[in-house]
Amino acid sequence: MSQTNEERMTAARAEFPYLEEEVNGRPLVYLDSAASSQKPGCVIDRMASFTRREYANVHRGIHRLSERATNAYEGCRDSLREWVNAREREEIVFTSGTTAAVNLVAQAWGPANLRAGDRILLTEMEHHSNLLPWQELARRMGAEVDYVPVRENGVGLDLEAARKLIERKPKLFAFAHVSNTLGVENPAAQLCQWAKEAGAVAFVDAAQSVGHQAVDVQAMGCDFLACSSHKMCGPSGIGLLYGRKELLSVMPPWQFGGEMVASATFERPALYRESPAKFEAGTPPIIEAAGWDEAVRFLGRVGLDAIHDHGVRLAELAACGLAEISRVRCLGPTKRAASLVTFSVEGIHAHDLAFFCDQRGVAIRAGHHCAQPLMKKLGIPSSVRASFYLYNTSDEVEVFLQTVRDAIRFFR
Repeated sequence: MSQTNEERMTAARAEFPYLEEEVNGRPLVYLDSAASSQKPGCVIDRMASFTRREYANVHRGIHRLSERATNAYEGCRDSLREWVNAREREEIVFTSGTTAAVNLVAQAWGPANLRAGDRILLTEMEHHSNLLPWQELARRMGAEVDYVPVRENGVGLDLEAARKLIERKPKLFAFAHVSNTLGVENPAAQLCQWAKEAGAVAFVDAAQSVGHQAVDVQAMGCDFLACSSHKMCGPSGIGLLYGRKELLSVMPPWQFGGEMVASATFERPALYRESPAKFEAGTPPIIEAAGWDEAVRFLGRVGLDAIHDHGVRLAELAACGLAEISRVRCLGPTKRAASLVTFSVEGIHAHDLAFFCDQRGVAIRAGHHCAQPLMKKLGIPSSVRASFYLYNTSDEVEVFLQTVRDAIRFFR
């Protein structure tokens, strides 16, 4: 007899040690997974056992520990190739996270392909990590930056404006698959197709989607894609850049050092190895790769479709509940497409609300969510975000809503 989604999530929830934490005698309600997810026991145990019995530096040693470490490290690459459906394992480059992956492309692909007067296209909903590297690249190269506008109250992108801006033939179009602030899921395949038709390279920030739903880089048609382990039940300090082999093969390195060199002499410039090695200079995040591989296996056992449906259902419950509370303004689409809801309360600063919630054992995010230009456009200096994942429950949503009601009564 197959499990229901609720049964799957209940079984998965039992694997998270953080649930042992209490605040003032109350169970901790963790609603900040969009910033960083909690880790199941199997990931924690895998990293500990790897550190005890398999750790050594990778690729370089002809001894058993180095071989074990290399197998674990490269095994993670194989798992992630399958996870995002890349054609070849060489298209998966390990980085320290999504931010590093964006900067890698901005610093390696950018100067080799952009000239003064060229255009870069972004959207108004981008996280600073997918905004600032491109702005800095444009400044250095003398390029122009255009922005696809966000519709009123952040319900989504203005797709007609996007089409017109893409017709201006930018060299690169970088956008979030799922907004970390609005909970909007952008039509990535359509946007990538438009970019391709205009001759632009498409870069997708998938930090908020890869651990919540199936992401297929071939079906999406993107040229680059970035995501992080720590938002999908894995450790921090490791992420990936997917890049089409044709692009990675002609991109120069962005960092220089050990492991990425094929040949070095005193007399001549060094020769560099092929991707991914030429983009992974130095000792990589080896223990983290072992943990990320285990996280991928864990999420695979739970099931991405079930995880996505569960998170969206909880976000919908939260959004509907917030809509019934006076003085609350929710951002984003009326019907939730992702597992988060961002809102503000008239007359209460976001930090005050978050502090009140913390005292009641409810962990939420407050501030501009690394999207200051978006907050400014929407006329909100700061806001509160509740984000949900497989380990959250509908009972926790009700605790959250009641805490917001209590806060409003307290601060009035």
